[in-house]
Amino acid sequence: MTPHNHIHPSSIIDPGAVIGKDTRVWHFSHVMPGARIGRDCVLGDYVFIGRNVVIGDGCRIQNHASVFEGVTLEKNVFVGPGVMFTNVKRPRADQRQGYVQTIVKAGATIGAGAVIVCGVTIGEKAMVGAGAVVTRNVRPGATVTGVAAEPITNIDPMWET
Repeated sequence: MTPHNHIHPSSIIDPGAVIGKDTRVWHFSHVMPGARIGRDCVLGDYVFIGRNVVIGDGCRIQNHASVFEGVTLEKNVFVGPGVMFTNVKRPRADQRQGYVQTIVKAGATIGAGAVIVCGVTIGEKAMVGAGAVVTRNVRPGATVTGVAAEPITNIDPMWET
């Protein structure tokens, strides 16, 4: 950290996190070890930044967003309030898996409440609408909206009640 940052006293910046010059971290946010946040960024209230996340210069991450390990945001990315990035394809409580990379290219915008399923790339200056569920790559400059969720299989019988 540099003395030119504003880190609200209620926020937690773990040892090993790097925060660039002129970056502001607001109330009750948490930045995990190994995270690298660029210069002139803003992290709103209750933002979570996971281990080893990379955030480029000039990014804006709004309140209640969660950016988990495996995510890279290039410069000047806007992440709206309540955005959720996932990082495991098939999560189970009793199973540890490797994290899947997700990349958001420079200048992209992600609207409020969107869910970004791991393993995608969101292209430069693309726009993800509020509440969208992104399950595939988004071309540079494209605008995507809507919910992609649809039934693809029955649940494994051992998990049925």
